[in-house]
Amino acid sequence: MSNLSDIRQKKIPITLGEKTYHLHYDLNAFAELEEIYGSVEAAMNALCEGSVKAIINVLRAGLLHENEALTQKDIGKMFDLSNIKAVGELINQAITEAMPKSE
Repeated sequence: MSNLSDIRQKKIPITLGEKTYHLHYDLNAFAELEEIYGSVEAAMNALCEGSVKAIINVLRAGLLHENEALTQKDIGKMFDLSNIKAVGELINQAITEAMPKSE
């Protein structure tokens, strides 16, 4: 069983619009996703299914450490279909980096 202290604190830069942010999935980000979806697993399933709303919610959760006032609509205005794949790849990278190393 993994230890919560194993969660790594790596931030992944992401440029949205003309500003660079840092995606960071800490316990607060995962708690936000649990609140929205009931579990982090359900959030990841929605993300894997390609739900645009899930991309917005997961992206928002990863940016809350920089600005807790960001809304879903704020996030939805930061990117569009032309860069949605790149945004998804950075979200995946940031979540992977946040997970404890497997033993």
